[in-house]
This record gives sequence, structure tokens and C-alpha cells, in this order.
Amino acid sequence: MNPAIDRTFSQFLLYLRSLAFWLVFAVTTVMAAILVMLMFPLSLRLRQKFVTWWVGFILWWLETTCNLRYVVHGEENIPHHGPAIVFAKHQSTWETLALQRIFPSQIWVAKRELLWIPFFGWGLALMKPIAIKRGTGRTAVMQLIRQGKERLREGLWVIIFPEGTRVPPGQKGRYRIGGAVLAEHSGYPILPVAHNAGEFWPRHSFIKRPGTIQVCIGRPIMPESKSTQEIMNDAETWIESTMSQITTVKRS
Repeated sequence: MNPAIDRTFSQFLLYLRSLAFWLVFAVTTVMAAILVMLMFPLSLRLRQKFVTWWVGFILWWLETTCNLRYVVHGEENIPHHGPAIVFAKHQSTWETLALQRIFPSQIWVAKRELLWIPFFGWGLALMKPIAIKRGTGRTAVMQLIRQGKERLREGLWVIIFPEGTRVPPGQKGRYRIGGAVLAEHSGYPILPVAHNAGEFWPRHSFIKRPGTIQVCIGRPIMPESKSTQEIMNDAETWIESTMSQITTVKRS
């Protein structure tokens, strides 16, 4: 067969597979959000169990339709004696799903604007996130410290994307200090996470490419006897050095 025709046919199949994924993803996201809202009289843990089940279904559907799976390295580094603060690379929508399967009961530090999104945001609001208003500086950090300590004392893991927004593969955003301040004030460890999901599920991309996403979990970074900047530097150094090992896209 003509190579050009082969490429066109392969792209067409990628499109069809991605379309099948998106149709189910969109419909079930709305359904799951409505069910979470209907579950508001129940405990947060029960709502989280339901969302975790839905995430498992979506990841299965992603593998079935788009042949996109993942593997986790460093699961032995996940503490079992209590919660931690997860510092994760942010490249894609994928990790906002998968981290809910990888780590125990958790809440998210998120932009407050996300809560205004119909259905998705309304459901998210019932999952007890720390909703930060962008551009409020010290006020946002103090909110993160106060609410983060409350969530950690409740046994909930706190998930933070320290770069604040999705960053394309091969690039690095500015790491924000808030999560390191929370670690210093709370005494809970930071668990750094690197992954290359953006190479398969790029931001603003309809197409999902087949392959295996690499997720790497580092050893806990203990905050004792460290300054906020030292905690941040340790987390950033580990994440970015690991990214250089698992990223196939040339760093720009």
C-alpha cells in the first residue's frame, strides 16, 4: 500500500478511537458529576470511592479505545502511615484522573474558577478542594496553609501541581512556593511525581496517541530542619531530573 495512504488511514483510525473515547468521557463526566451532587448527604469518603470507581472505568476505556495505558514506578515510596503532599508534574488532563487511582483518599488544590464549570465544577466543589483565587499572592498561600493542614489532619492527601498550569512536554514552568510552605508548616512530607502523559494526551489535543505513560514516584521529602526554599529545591530537582530521563521530546 502507498505510504501516504497508510499514514492517512492510521490518522483516521486515531481520530475514530479518540472520538469513541471522548464521547463516553463527556457523557459519563456529566453523569458522574450529577451523581456526586445527589450524594451530597453522604460522607466525603463515599463520594471519593464513587469517583475513584468512575476514574477506573475511564482509564479502562482509554486503554480499550486508544490503547493508552500506564505503568507506575516507585510505588514502594508511597507512605502507608499517614497522608502526604503530592507534588506532580502537570502536562495533561490524564494525571488529574490517574492520580486518584494511584494515591489514597485525597483533595486537590485547584483554581477557584474551575468550580464555576457546569456539572464538573459543581461536582468538584463537593470533593472538598482547596479552591485558590489566582493573583491573590500571600492570601492564597495562607489559605493553602490553613486548609491544607486541616485536610492533612483529617487523613486526606493533598495533591498540588506546583507549576500551576499544564506545561508541554520538554518544557518547565515556574515552581510556586505554596506547597513547600504547607510542608514546612504542617510537618507532612512531600511526595514528588514525574510523568510523561503530555506526550500521549497533549493539552488542547483531540487525539490520544497509543503507548505507555511512565509515572515515577520519588522518595518522600521530609520537611524537618529544612527551609521552604530547600524543600522546594529538593522537589523541583527530583521531578525535573526524572523528567529528563522519561521524556522523549527535546527540551526547549
